[in-house]
Amino acid sequence: MGHGDQERRYRGELKQGEEGGVSREGNTIETIRLTLAVCCVLSFAAASAGAAAAEFRVARPAAAQKVEKLACALGTRDNHARIAVELVNGKVNRFAYYSIWKPRTCSMEVERGDVYSRWEDTGSVTVVTLSEDTGAFLIGHEAGKRFHFIFRDIDRVRYCGMEGKVSGSLTIARGEPLCVLDGVMEKGE
Repeated sequence: MGHGDQERRYRGELKQGEEGGVSREGNTIETIRLTLAVCCVLSFAAASAGAAAAEFRVARPAAAQKVEKLACALGTRDNHARIAVELVNGKVNRFAYYSIWKPRTCSMEVERGDVYSRWEDTGSVTVVTLSEDTGAFLIGHEAGKRFHFIFRDIDRVRYCGMEGKVSGSLTIARGEPLCVLDGVMEKGE
């Protein structure tokens, strides 16, 4: 406090807010700055607490999926076809086809979501289009009991190492060890 302020104080002229040489307006500005600083600190603390809480949230378990595996085969040891099918909630999720015509073999494995195929479901039919125009499969679901695979011009070079196309159909039924084949193993194709 200056010497002149002391005299004014004794005379009662110095206002209470002006003590120490700080005017009331300066005090108001400092209060606003302090309030803004506190608000910023609180908002950053709340944001980081919210982010931390989000990291530690307990994930709800996904709905249980029913996974089934079916398999069938038809033919002799040296000349046969077989298929294994994985169902998720009653829909074909993956299948693997294998055939042998001694000494040649053919093997195809296709899975929903892989980069080698595109799957489209329409009612009880699934169309699986293979990459690079190497063919397609039509899969018919007959009331969840039978799955009818139609092979549409599947490239034998890519999957079997021999010229030609695989066409025809194969049917697999729940609880049946034998497949029903039509044209898939014909050597003329």
